[in-house]
Parts: sequence; C-alpha cells; structure tokens
Amino acid sequence: MKTAFVFSGQGAQYVGMGKELYEQEKVVKETFSEASEVLGYDMAELCFTENEQLNQTMYTQPAILTVSTAFNRVLQKHGFTPDITAGLSLGEYSALVASEALSFKEAIALVAKRGQFMTEAAPTGTGKMVAVMNAERSLIEECCEKAAELGIVSPANYNTPQQIVIGGEAEAVDQAVALLKEQGVKRMIPLNVSGPFHTALLKPASEQLAEELKKIDFQEPKIPVISNTTAEVMPAGDIRELLTQQVMKAVRFADSIETMKQLGVGRIIEVGPGKTLTGFIRKIDKEISTGRVEDCATLAETLTLLSEG
Repeated sequence: MKTAFVFSGQGAQYVGMGKELYEQEKVVKETFSEASEVLGYDMAELCFTENEQLNQTMYTQPAILTVSTAFNRVLQKHGFTPDITAGLSLGEYSALVASEALSFKEAIALVAKRGQFMTEAAPTGTGKMVAVMNAERSLIEECCEKAAELGIVSPANYNTPQQIVIGGEAEAVDQAVALLKEQGVKRMIPLNVSGPFHTALLKPASEQLAEELKKIDFQEPKIPVISNTTAEVMPAGDIRELLTQQVMKAVRFADSIETMKQLGVGRIIEVGPGKTLTGFIRKIDKEISTGRVEDCATLAETLTLLSEG
C-alpha cells in the first residue's frame, strides 16, 4: 500500500500553529530560522503571537509553507517519505519542496510574492466565494456559465463530490446562487475569504507570477506531485506553466485523490496546520486511512500508523 502526504492550503492558519513541535524538534526551529533569514522578519513571532499579519495573504502563505515544510522534515527525520504528494492550492508549493523539485528557500521567497500578487489582483472585498453543498458538478458548472453573462463566476475548488466552491464577481456569483436555488439546491454557504482565488479575476497575479517562475530552475521531482490543475502527475517540464495556471484555475482536490487511489495509495497523511484535508478525504473515500501531523499528539499517532507498513 502506498502512502501520500498532502499539504495544507490557505485558511488553515491560526495563532500558535507549529509552536509545540517548534519547542520539541530542532529541525522545526531550523526551518523557521531559514524562513526568517529569507524574508527578513521573524517567522516564529508571526506564527506564535497575536497579530494582524497572519491572516494577510502575503504573510499567510509563507507561514503555512514554513510550518508544513518543518513538519515534513520531522517525518523525514523519523525515516518516512511519501510515495506520492500533493497540496491544496498553496500546499502545492509545500509538495514541490517535499519532492525536491524546488528548494525551500526559493519556495518561501516565491510564495511571499505570490501572496502579494494575489492580494493586489483581488483586494479584500473584491468578489465573493460560496460553497455549494450536495449538488451535481454539471449543474453547478451550467449555472455558472449562465451567470457569467453578468461577470466572472466559475467553480474554484472541487473539494469533495458533495462540496464545490464557486467564486468570482459578486453580482455574477449571486446570480449563480439564484439559479442553483431555482434548481432545488438548498445548502450554499458564503465563505469568509480574502478574495475570489482560482478564478479569472486572478489573471493579473498569474501573469506576474509567470515572470517570477521564469527565474527558477525546477528539478525533476524525486516524488511524484499531483497537480491541482490537471489532477495528474506533474511532469518536470510543465511545473512552471501549471503553477502559473493554478492561481486562476479551479483546484481539483477530489479528482487528485481519485488519481492517488488509481496509483495505489491507501493511506494519506495531512502535513501542516488544521485538519481540513483529512475531512475532505473522509468524504471522498472512507476506506482511505488518514493521519495528520500538526502537534506532538498527532505526530505520535502518525508515526505509529506509518510504522505499521
């Protein structure tokens, strides 16, 4: 049975994330120091103290990448590496670091810029995102297409078969919601997010990111990485283009888990803050065994799970 590691995306952040393992594991402290050196501010202070920055995209993204990479390094130290890896949106960068396609120092500088570009392209309050529950994918896509006459609206996250997030300009999103209600969809939840990411509104960010990605020499991944955009294994030669597209294209998480199953994955470990992805995986396929690494207790449980072979 193969094991996959999946890495947390934006929205998983909270004050104190990583603190317990930072105090216990030397490699976590070293990873935080490495990030602080590249970025020019104290990563431990950002993650562990009450502050306004942690929820600002340009700080959130490097913070989650740091915590996720630090936890992956703890697993490595214990002798565990995945057969396959992936991440949710931002988490794709943590997956690429885990696969050694990209160095941590390059990734941390890159995601700080990515966060800045995304904020500038869709400032807080631009557009909206709504989670549509228990509706057919084809119906959601059809209603978005009709509502797109009023502006940008499209599926942004295919999280589970029962939960698809749509996003875009407010008027168009509201129209899509109205059309879905007419079709009998009862449960739709507006999301408290900083911007309608993974929609065409992020095209300016995608273009700016493309320029930064040209400066990076990606290596052949040592571990296969499943792309958010295609839900297939990323060929080394396509990484740059896929990361450029990923900012403004839908995240196909549910499809990515299906791909992992086809590749023989029976166990998935969520690495990073929160347990959002574990929740998604259980809704996608209850037969996949899951673990996560977020603190000392979950690390101990996961090491036991991984030791079972």
